[in-house]
Amino acid sequence: MGEGIGGFLPFILMFAVVYFFMIAPQMKRQKQEKKFAAELKRGDKIITKSGMHGKVVELNDADGSCVIETLAGKIKFDKSAISLEMSKKLNVSVEAKK
Repeated sequence: MGEGIGGFLPFILMFAVVYFFMIAPQMKRQKQEKKFAAELKRGDKIITKSGMHGKVVELNDADGSCVIETLAGKIKFDKSAISLEMSKKLNVSVEAKK
C-alpha cells in the first residue's frame, strides 16, 4: 500500500516504449498515406498494393476511388489500394532516367 507511484513505474515505462516504437510510427504512416491519396492527380504513375502498374486516368472523390489505365485496359480501384512506397520508388526511378 505504501508503494505509491513506484509500483506503477514499470507499467508506465512499458506503455511509453510501446507508444514510441509502435503507435506513433503507425499514426505517422497513416497521415502520410492519407496525404498521398489526397494529392493524387491525373497522369500519376502508380503501383497498387497487389502489384498492378498503371497511370491514373480519373479520380472520384465522392467514393474515394480512381480509375487507372494498364496495358490490359482501365480498372477502377479504391485510393487506399495504391501503395505509397512502391509508387514513390516508381516515380523516383522515372525522374532519375530523365
